[in-house]
Amino acid sequence: MSYQVLARKWRPKSFSTLVGQEHVVRALTHALEQQRLHHAYLFTGTRGVGKTTLARIMAKALNCEAGITPTPCGTCSACTEIDGGRFVDLIEVDAATNTRVDEMRQLLENATYAPTRGRYKVYVIDEVHMLSNSAFNAMLKTLEEPPEHIKFILATTDPQKIPVTVLSRCLQFNLKQMPQGHIVEHLSRILVAEGVACEAQALRHLAKAAAGSMRDALSLLDQAIAHGAGKVEEEGVRDMLGTVGDDYLYALLDALVTADAAALVAVADRMEARSLAFDSALQELATLLHRIALLQLAPEALSDPAERSRLQVYADALDPEFLQLCYQIVIHGRDDLALAPDEYAGFTMTLLRLAAFRPETAAMSARAARVEAPAQRPPTVVRAEPAAAAPMAQVQAPEPAADSRSTPGNDDPWHQLVARLPLAGMVRQLAQHCELVAMDETQVTLRLAPVHKHLLGKIQQDKLQAELQNHFGHPLRLTLDLAETESVTPAQKARNVQRERQERAIAAIEGDTFVREVVDIFDAAIDESTIKPI
Repeated sequence: MSYQVLARKWRPKSFSTLVGQEHVVRALTHALEQQRLHHAYLFTGTRGVGKTTLARIMAKALNCEAGITPTPCGTCSACTEIDGGRFVDLIEVDAATNTRVDEMRQLLENATYAPTRGRYKVYVIDEVHMLSNSAFNAMLKTLEEPPEHIKFILATTDPQKIPVTVLSRCLQFNLKQMPQGHIVEHLSRILVAEGVACEAQALRHLAKAAAGSMRDALSLLDQAIAHGAGKVEEEGVRDMLGTVGDDYLYALLDALVTADAAALVAVADRMEARSLAFDSALQELATLLHRIALLQLAPEALSDPAERSRLQVYADALDPEFLQLCYQIVIHGRDDLALAPDEYAGFTMTLLRLAAFRPETAAMSARAARVEAPAQRPPTVVRAEPAAAAPMAQVQAPEPAADSRSTPGNDDPWHQLVARLPLAGMVRQLAQHCELVAMDETQVTLRLAPVHKHLLGKIQQDKLQAELQNHFGHPLRLTLDLAETESVTPAQKARNVQRERQERAIAAIEGDTFVREVVDIFDAAIDESTIKPI
């Protein structure tokens, strides 16, 4: 006997074996139990989600020799003939090849005759949206008031192309895409029944590639079994699909956490050596960033404990705002691949953007350190562009002599200590948003406002404690209390200084003689958002 592909061999033959469409099964089951049968049904959904399968199960439920039932016996002649595609009163029509009005008229003329074998004559019209307007018009009257022995079941992947006059005459059911978890479970059951060894991670790759289609998943499973010589293994499935392995993605995340641009490029080089698809890599990296963001802000959305455990370290190490920026960089980098000199260049430039646009860099740390010593700061130079097309003005804004006393917390030992510690990234943000509660030879106690509790990752706390120990030259313990701060933190102080500098810059621009003349002559306005202190 010739081999039968898995998609046909394991096609569901009853409502109980149908996967992932419980909402439709529930409605149809209740209708069959109560004998509330409509004359026309419309099943919509993407390919491979069960539209034609549902139509055949409905045909069995209507024509089973045991009576109209949501649980057809599957053994009577009507059920077996429908399963085998031989039932004379089940007429399946491919609308894609029978689009003309003459073919529809002939079909409807035959519909007037009583069924030959079954209780009902069931017309299944697949891809019904492909019919011409004339064909739709020809079937309207019959579709609205068909003979008692006729049931229409229409199926389509594009319901928007069906006239509203047809939609209003049908009961419409929208079939959902299959969740990846449902696909993995179904494939696992099939492989157990088939006696094929598999790795769970390989099935997850197949489920992801199927994009919600169970038929696609079964076709890919057939291909994976052949590719693996009777086994379904993760490495073989990745090679077959050309997908990027998790080891590469997590290596990119590790390098991103440590701000190691060289490591990012090294991962890209390894991927190029294996001829992996950079477009798919960016797509999967964006998916991974999305999962990490969910873990940070809506952890209940991740139900898999293994996934939560794997991603938690990155959720703790990456700032939520920076993670959102990374996501935008990655998805835009994917769009830019076609414009790059080659895909490798586009991919590496995207990775370098991730490294370059960090919220805290060495340059920013140096600027923050200069804020702590305003006496050595050079005069502020302000640039602004008037609304009219006038030359750019450069003005030196005077620094008040008492500037260092304008911000509270100037003599706070914690402020001075943070400025001296070699901190970067999330660790520096944690230190800057804390206030000192107590400090002695053995312990440093800090307080952090609850609004910044996302900074309380174990990695950041351990790193800050290590830097404090290195600074003081002896072991000590770091304790962090989560409560509203009572004094000005280093971060608040930096913002206050920046706000004062901005206000002085705006005042200097507005008081500049040249700028005032331009405003008067051209009736211009100063855009304060363009004024930046340097």
